[in-house]
Amino acid sequence: MKRVVMPIAILVACLAISVYLVRNPTTVEEAALEIIPVSVRVIEVDRESVDLIVGSQGKVQAAQSASITAPVAGPVEWISSSMQAGGYVEAGEPLLRLESSDFETALARSQANLQQAEAEAEFAESELQRMQELAERRLASESQLQDAQRRVDVNRARVIDAKANYEQAELDLQRTEIKAPFNAVVQSRDVELGQYVNRAQAVGMLLGADEVEVRVPLAIRQLGFLDIPLGQRGELIGDQAPDVTLTGMYGGIEHHWSGKLSRIEASIDPNSNTVQTIIRVSQPSDGGAAMQSAKSAIPLPIGLFVHADIRGKTVDDVIALPRSVIRNNNQVLVVDAENKMYYREVDIFRLEEQRVLISGGILPGERICISPIQAVVDGMAVRPVVEMI
Repeated sequence: MKRVVMPIAILVACLAISVYLVRNPTTVEEAALEIIPVSVRVIEVDRESVDLIVGSQGKVQAAQSASITAPVAGPVEWISSSMQAGGYVEAGEPLLRLESSDFETALARSQANLQQAEAEAEFAESELQRMQELAERRLASESQLQDAQRRVDVNRARVIDAKANYEQAELDLQRTEIKAPFNAVVQSRDVELGQYVNRAQAVGMLLGADEVEVRVPLAIRQLGFLDIPLGQRGELIGDQAPDVTLTGMYGGIEHHWSGKLSRIEASIDPNSNTVQTIIRVSQPSDGGAAMQSAKSAIPLPIGLFVHADIRGKTVDDVIALPRSVIRNNNQVLVVDAENKMYYREVDIFRLEEQRVLISGGILPGERICISPIQAVVDGMAVRPVVEMI
């Protein structure tokens, strides 16, 4: 009985509830869609004068280098303690000496030959004078007078030759001591004590210690951002040479050096369409004292990879913004007075690593969106939050 009654009762109850719900429907009131404006960060733009910076990278190289060779031949008798890789030598400082006994002997012989030639020349001149006196009294013939004159001329020539030999022997003796031609750092030494060196044999390599150079490439278009005469040949002198700041990591510390753009190479690289520029940096002259007083005063190491910031020309009436505001290559998002945002095309003067310089398309006082919004619809309402730059 229960098996029959219970299902029927449940069915009737469900049917009754359904009829009630159909006859008494719930009414939903219509409501307008509420649009919540998106909060965006904006900045008010203004025109200003901007100093351009042209960046590049390169390695430090020596401004001067010299392969030191032996001007005379002989065994090495003495080597300076500074004549080691990494050693510092001043201009005129002796680097090494060759054994000089043979050259001292040659100098003594040439000196003796010179004295003999001078004595013979002096005797020949006195004989000429005596013959002239005899000829005036008709006691000497014309041929005797000519012979006396010839002996004077021959002995004068011998004196000249002996003097040249003496000076050469003296010079060779001086050349047994090899000196540094300029303030330098020793890159390498190629001889050892007691080694016999031949004339013109290399004994070491020196690198200039007063100045170094950095060779950095610049795109041709970047030359237009520098305040230099493009037709200039040779060195850029005085105010024509732009200031350069070099930055590099050395010993785990970031260091900065100041230099000058000294010249631009004449040829253009056809593969990269760039030109090579030379930056010259003066090295500190007081060595260890400079390094103790300021970390930035350390000498710029040769071979170090550095970043160069070259000071360019000053441009007026441009708007400087963060580079991230550029969208679709040449557009920005402008927020108008009604807080609605629109795309606008602008004239880009220059794109830099961190900022963009805009020359047209935006008026001073307008607000530019700097928030990284992905989905943007022209005319969408926003809630701007003004930030200062």
